[in-house]
Amino acid sequence: MSANDSDVPAALPGEDLVQQGLADLAEDRTTDFALLVLIAAPRLKRLGIRVPERRSTQSHEHQLYDQLEERLGLAAHSYYNSLIRRIVSYAHALEREQAKEL
Repeated sequence: MSANDSDVPAALPGEDLVQQGLADLAEDRTTDFALLVLIAAPRLKRLGIRVPERRSTQSHEHQLYDQLEERLGLAAHSYYNSLIRRIVSYAHALEREQAKEL
């Protein structure tokens, strides 16, 4: 899925993270947002968003945390948690939007 596909509804909280993560995955980049989308992939897929498969010897959660820790040091924990909260918020909002359509 490319970042321009209409599978990802716009104007939901966290939509920017999902769009950027999908774009990064399409370009085979292992960015914070790409890893965040991979962490949320099972839930996003259930909600109809096509997330490419990426295999890794380390969990995506650990990869993201390690990447943040390398760059941010002690601030990594707070930033990691804020990213997780934002992707969860996006999934909740998308679930609500889809429930309205039923």
